[in-house]
Amino acid sequence: MQFLAGWGEYIAAFVTFFTSHRLPLRPGIKGWLSARIGAFGFTLAYSTMSVAVLTWVIIAAGRAPYLGLWEHAVWMNHVTLTLMAVASVIFTLALGRPNPLSFGGWNNDRFDPRNSGLIGWARHPLLVVLGLWSLAHILPNGNLAHVLMFGQFAIFSLIGQRIIDRRKQRLLGDHEWVRLSATTRRLSLSLNGTIRLVVGLALYLTLLYAHAPVIGVDPLGF
Repeated sequence: MQFLAGWGEYIAAFVTFFTSHRLPLRPGIKGWLSARIGAFGFTLAYSTMSVAVLTWVIIAAGRAPYLGLWEHAVWMNHVTLTLMAVASVIFTLALGRPNPLSFGGWNNDRFDPRNSGLIGWARHPLLVVLGLWSLAHILPNGNLAHVLMFGQFAIFSLIGQRIIDRRKQRLLGDHEWVRLSATTRRLSLSLNGTIRLVVGLALYLTLLYAHAPVIGVDPLGF
């Protein structure tokens, strides 16, 4: 009974996470909030809330009763480091870019499907980042609480892409959806893209060396 009681905060954090991510995006609620704080205010508030709730979920997972599923091996760290490097670069390449096909886009009226950059390869880059982050952390955290947490985030990143596709198609209309989603895949790197790439690598190094003092686990401690 005490073991089950220790999962209370963990369950509450997860319920709050999924509820807080779903309700504000409902058209009626989002429209009401955006009309009062503006589109930028809504994005800022939603992002702040997301980070805060995600932090709670991670803390709650660390407090949950420990039940080991597999032993840790050194090679797992290398997988994690590689996936996180890719996730960091994708994050900075996508952040603040025009993207009417997903969430988190800025100046969406400037989006050009013929020159879509990263969006041509992944319509929902921020969800791809969430998926990579989740998969990267499952291997070295072989206990029930963390496997459930990272596993659900990975599933959420996949299901979320389909949900957003349906919602955007409904909002944009079939004709506009087809026009915008017919993106061109092209491997090219502009000055802006090069800067973002460098920033992405800097972000990766920051996460790497801030992980131990902030999270309490050294990712380089093989």
